[in-house]
Amino acid sequence: MSTISLKLDTRTVTGKKVAKLIKDDIVPSVIYGGHEAPISTQSGFVETTKVVHAAGKHSPVDITLDGKKTMAIIKSIDIDPVRHTLRHVAFHTIKQNEVITTEVPVVLVGEGESAAEKAGLVVLQAIEHLEVKAKPADLPESLELSIRDLASTDDKLTVGDITLPQGVEFADAEQDLDLVIANVYEPSALQAANEELGGEATDASDVEADNGSDAPEKTDDQVGAKGQDEPRQ
Repeated sequence: MSTISLKLDTRTVTGKKVAKLIKDDIVPSVIYGGHEAPISTQSGFVETTKVVHAAGKHSPVDITLDGKKTMAIIKSIDIDPVRHTLRHVAFHTIKQNEVITTEVPVVLVGEGESAAEKAGLVVLQAIEHLEVKAKPADLPESLELSIRDLASTDDKLTVGDITLPQGVEFADAEQDLDLVIANVYEPSALQAANEELGGEATDASDVEADNGSDAPEKTDDQVGAKGQDEPRQ
């Protein structure tokens, strides 16, 4: 995993005055963790945005604050709902040799290469994140799952089809390996779901509502809601 680094400065501005920082292209932030009180911090908009995009809520970030270095993971990200720009980040410190629990994205690879897609069928992803535990250095940027072998509507991919990297385990010791990650659908099923919902059916949960499929419905955490729990050490 490549190193993601960010230099933070101590922040003295609080309350309503924080809005001026944002206008000046400075992102306010806070660092939680350990037995220390939360530390108010800030950093430049451009570099902070790059770090958030690179790390998400799953990759460790090497933070430098007042000349001291520490490792952290992003706990929450606040985005302006109108401008869609970053306006606050919360970090949670972690220790290099301690196992932490966090969510990582599930990425389907081989799009357009499966026999199912070549036959005009559609592959839809039902689960976009899974919770794993590992030491920070072992945390994967994503869990990849190939769809190349999918051929018909009888085919599906489950959690059990994922090969975890060395040093990585599912957070839940009783993780349901039969949980469906991706299904294959007829375009007509999507069209029916689209007409039923009065909108565009773009994920497996839409089709589930129409077809009675056993594919799990996505939760807020699975679609990357900012209310995700902080990493656990």
